[in-house]
Amino acid sequence: MSPSPLDALVAEAASKSGLLWVRPAGSARAWPAWHVWLDGSAYVVSGPGEQRLPELRGDVELVLRSKDSGARLLTVPATAEPLSPADEGWGPATTALAASRLNAPVEPAALPARWQAAGDVVTRLHPAADPTEAPGSYLDDSGAAAPAPTDATTSGLRPRHLGGPRRRRARGRG
Repeated sequence: MSPSPLDALVAEAASKSGLLWVRPAGSARAWPAWHVWLDGSAYVVSGPGEQRLPELRGDVELVLRSKDSGARLLTVPATAEPLSPADEGWGPATTALAASRLNAPVEPAALPARWQAAGDVVTRLHPAADPTEAPGSYLDDSGAAAPAPTDATTSGLRPRHLGGPRRRRARGRG
């Protein structure tokens, strides 16, 4: 049985872009996540020293973007399943994740052991149904959410202009 055109579009969108947005069920906010696409599922790694994601378990929503424009392309219901090192999919998933991690502090071959030792979580995100949004059937809202709360503050006054202090020109003789 051949995959449906929507399955092919999900696979194409997920494999072409290294970034997706994931929204846990019941959450108003989606988080950006670096991922790899392997065997019909997206895999993400999160934890200490890796990307910060909420606990991903059960129903989630994936928002896939266009690599060309960065715009929302598809919204797909999915199931999130954390993997343990004993799972059959751990090896292929961590090998693919390690190979695509560009700024790792250690060699790619050492990353799976580092993730295991640090307690990082590798999660499989498997599309569970046809997209709820696709080309030709987008919702009217922007999908934007309020920024996450932070205790960051601005210290001091804002500069009067963006160029910094005015420079004085040396007067020429003559």
